[in-house]
Amino acid sequence: MRLRQLYEMAVARGIESDPRGAAGVERALRETRKAWDDLPERRRWEFDAESLSNPFADTRILLGDPELEVATVLVGVDMEVGEMLLADRLRERGTAIDLVLAHHPMGRALADLGDVMAVQADVWRRCGLPISYGEAVMAERMQEIRRAFHAYNNEEAVDAARLLGLSVMCCHTPADNCVQRYIQDRCDQLGEDATLGELMDMLKSIPEYREATIRGAGPILFQGEDGRRTGRVLVEMTGGTSGPKDAVKRLAEAGVGTIVDMHMDEERRKVAEEAHINVVVAGHHASDSLGMNLILDEWERAGVSLLACSGFIRVSRA
Repeated sequence: MRLRQLYEMAVARGIESDPRGAAGVERALRETRKAWDDLPERRRWEFDAESLSNPFADTRILLGDPELEVATVLVGVDMEVGEMLLADRLRERGTAIDLVLAHHPMGRALADLGDVMAVQADVWRRCGLPISYGEAVMAERMQEIRRAFHAYNNEEAVDAARLLGLSVMCCHTPADNCVQRYIQDRCDQLGEDATLGELMDMLKSIPEYREATIRGAGPILFQGEDGRRTGRVLVEMTGGTSGPKDAVKRLAEAGVGTIVDMHMDEERRKVAEEAHINVVVAGHHASDSLGMNLILDEWERAGVSLLACSGFIRVSRA
């Protein structure tokens, strides 16, 4: 498969699982196209033209010819300078690494991470929060994230890969959309009278979470007790990074009884405790692995071989 084809497959799967739905994604793309049309010619050089067809700013081909034939991919959650050196060392030892694939973004894709966070407002709307509230608070949080990443050395690993002659791609929100949908569907099947213990058992029955549990990084109950019923469960696993902590209180007021997240900081956990909302943290790398696997199964069916590293747990459902 050519690199461009693999990239387009990942984006298409992300759109298919997007919480905004097909109409919402197309609306976002129309707004991007209008921004391009309205942009003066003298400023078009700084516009990310890839955003005209790809609604996920954190998913990009960062290095390499889009027409490159890809047979073997080194895949990891975080692909930093060490992993680029690993890829080069594997090539020296005879393993033909055609592409380095990271889940977490780097380069321009990391600098623009804030752009994908607006989707969280649509996730919350499904639980009864007004879209006006979601868009207002997310606009502020998106700017906060953009300021935070502006000072990062986003190009460090990309520069190393360039010097080593590696092709690099990152796939973030499409994978997060996939795990969001997958786990939300499983939680909905359990029903609101399921206990937190039953929810934990369900998560640990999924191979990625089972393996993560063995490794000491599986699902844990952050807030609540095994015997308590979950009530309405909201899965929050997409949208770039964590939203504002005040949204947790608003979700409780809207009727959410349990949040299932990849990770949660102590400040947000305390807000959940005060709002009497249960919290299950499924596990960061296991959740990222599940989302990636739901996309990479398609790559595998297309004949691509995958090598796992850097926290990625490969489970094939192909």
